[in-house]
Amino acid sequence: MSFDFDATVVGAGAVGLACGRALSKRGLTVLVLEKEPHIGQGVSSRNSEVIHAGLYYPTGSLKAKFCVEGRRLLYDFLESHKVDHWKCGKLVVATEEAEVPRIEAILEQGRINGVEGLELLSGEQARALEPQLNAIAAILSPESGLFDSHGYMLALEGEIEAAGGSVVTSAPFEWAEALAGGGFTIHVGGEGAMSVTSRLLVTAAGLSAQKVAASIEGYPADLIPAGHFGKGVYFRLSGPAPFNRLIYPPPIPGALGTHYRKDLGGQGVFGPDLAYVEAEDYSVDPAKAEVFAGYIRRFWPDVQVEKLAPDYAGIRPKLHGKGEPQPDFQLRGVESHGIEGLVALFGIESPGLTSSMAIGEAVAGRFAH
Repeated sequence: MSFDFDATVVGAGAVGLACGRALSKRGLTVLVLEKEPHIGQGVSSRNSEVIHAGLYYPTGSLKAKFCVEGRRLLYDFLESHKVDHWKCGKLVVATEEAEVPRIEAILEQGRINGVEGLELLSGEQARALEPQLNAIAAILSPESGLFDSHGYMLALEGEIEAAGGSVVTSAPFEWAEALAGGGFTIHVGGEGAMSVTSRLLVTAAGLSAQKVAASIEGYPADLIPAGHFGKGVYFRLSGPAPFNRLIYPPPIPGALGTHYRKDLGGQGVFGPDLAYVEAEDYSVDPAKAEVFAGYIRRFWPDVQVEKLAPDYAGIRPKLHGKGEPQPDFQLRGVESHGIEGLVALFGIESPGLTSSMAIGEAVAGRFAH
């Protein structure tokens, strides 16, 4: 049977586009569908744009594997495509004695995960790097950095199109049905509503991952994990940025916690926090500035609350609720759901952006050609 496309990807965020690129590199004709008017308008556009080294994630987890592999691939890609980035490094700080064992455990986990160049610093050594920092000990992670995530996604889109593929926006996925001889008919909504056939199907739909899976005929409902919206807000600092490196306290339950970055424009930004919400809500409550200032003061005593302005909010597609253990990424193939030619992604939150190229390679590698 002939198909309109060899592979169709649902979702044109960083992960979906990286999947599309990886499939294109293998000589497949690729269609990427995006419901929004532009690429990267969902989870991929509302984050810290941090390149994570791979410190925190459990031994043998997909997060550990993909973060380290993805980070190495990402730096090479950004360099070769002239996408703005900065390997600024990161300090994970202990501001009291009780936190020292926690950062020592993070250091050990990072080394197990294969993260290069990690060092345990004294407070004095940390302040030699960042004089305004309050810390009694810190981990230095030189491989951590920042990048222009939108420039990255435009470069991915360019590679897909250069290989003969198509990235179509304002094209919401409606539903798909598996064909008797293999492959799928995919129904697309929007003004240009259409149906296309595709031999392979990848769902990388972020916050809509569960809805998309439920719209694939034959996908077992009991194998679709419950999704949760983990909202985080950011505040921007007026005035000089106090640190050059990323500054992270020890993680909080379910997330890495409110951290600091000096963005590529030179301004200081703090966030995100974590609050579970029932619907997509990107408002930022100015009153949260007081809470942020109290948290930030632990590692930067000179913060002034009146210099913190509400900036933006993002929502992470979490697979765990409040107080529940944080699970791994889920890449569900035929061995899970029984549908040949389908890979469904769930829970691709942090470090999903850093991991995106490694996830793309793993997804493409699951399909025999």
